[in-house]
Amino acid sequence: MPHLGPVGAIVAHPATPQKIYSCSYEGEMCLMDLERENFNITQLSDYPIFSLCQAPNSPSCLYFGERRDLKLFDERMGKVSTICNAHAGRINSIDFHPENTYMLATSSRDGTACIWDLRTMKKEAESLVVLEHHRGLQSAYFSPSGCMIATTSLDATVRVFSVDNFENSHTVERNNSICRCLSTFKAIWGWNDTDLFIGNTTRAIDVISVDLNDTCITATNNASLVSEHMISIPYRFSAHPYKVGHIACSSSGGKVFLWTRA
Repeated sequence: MPHLGPVGAIVAHPATPQKIYSCSYEGEMCLMDLERENFNITQLSDYPIFSLCQAPNSPSCLYFGERRDLKLFDERMGKVSTICNAHAGRINSIDFHPENTYMLATSSRDGTACIWDLRTMKKEAESLVVLEHHRGLQSAYFSPSGCMIATTSLDATVRVFSVDNFENSHTVERNNSICRCLSTFKAIWGWNDTDLFIGNTTRAIDVISVDLNDTCITATNNASLVSEHMISIPYRFSAHPYKVGHIACSSSGGKVFLWTRA
């Protein structure tokens, strides 16, 4: 049974790659089990679900954003076990720190990215850090080492922060406001802390080079990936976890493009 609405996120845990979870704007959270060859709804909400993430140390624990709440669905219990009033607007992304797996980052339409300590998660929990932006955020992702976090905002900027000192940051301005886009852009990290990938309105992929040293962060958009075969604007990206140089991107028109290292 397919989703009833647009898909907000797709996740699979390295420990259980045969189980693929997804969520939709119609409030469904579904599990596609490749071994059993079935597709079932595991959780049904009254509101759209825009973000979904699995706990690194527990594949059965799924964190998702329902309106402004961050919720934990425990598949073993078959129900939501924890609710946290995280934001004043809908939650657009959820991401775990790669080393400190008790740390989690969320981004929201309310213009903030927050970092949370899951060990003290409760209904009215206080975040460890709040990163404020001028407009709504579409994403906030930790770098592969966890030393930095990159945010993507509706004000056509990508900002990179040092996790050790959040005042140490750099903003990259992008020229995407001229297009009335059908979807939104989200910058993702590649296979190390030096590159971010994000789509642009010219049907290309911008590569943002990042450098972190003891005193400052620099981030420059000095390269792009262009192909005559990519005939649509790429909005969503996924870097292959094991094959460096393999990156997939999708458009709002239902096309998926796969880039590989030459």
